[in-house]
Amino acid sequence: MRYRHILISLVTGAILPLTAANAADTGAMPTAPPAGAEAATPQEASPATQGSVARAVFTSGVKDKEPVDTLTTVSNDTHKVYFFTDLRNLSGHMIHHRWEYNGKTMATVEFGVGGPRWRVWSTKTLLPEWTGKWTVSVIDETGNVLDQASFEYTQAKP
Repeated sequence: MRYRHILISLVTGAILPLTAANAADTGAMPTAPPAGAEAATPQEASPATQGSVARAVFTSGVKDKEPVDTLTTVSNDTHKVYFFTDLRNLSGHMIHHRWEYNGKTMATVEFGVGGPRWRVWSTKTLLPEWTGKWTVSVIDETGNVLDQASFEYTQAKP
């Protein structure tokens, strides 16, 4: 499989290297999941994390570092979805957004948290045939699921 390397400037202005497995996935660029990673279920954060996710929402866009709306269902005539998180007391930690479809990890995006309140988002470009349940997990560097949200990607009405 051929990979291309891309640098993306995040909200913080920090530049992180991300890898795209294919051109159809130009939203949230996947990185390799941690070795031995399995689909995690929500669990309490370890004492080492001691932070929280104040908000975790799907949205059609982000303006002024805030989601423009909240989505629970998206029709497949929409091809780009954002996942926004408002992180609290996680400064210095690495946080991941893991995008899953039908139990399969489709993308993982890593963020370095630079302050006591840190707002970050990732995007995923969806193919019309990927209808069904999508889940994004917010995961800390030790693999703990801090939060999780889902949306339904449905067939557009004619």
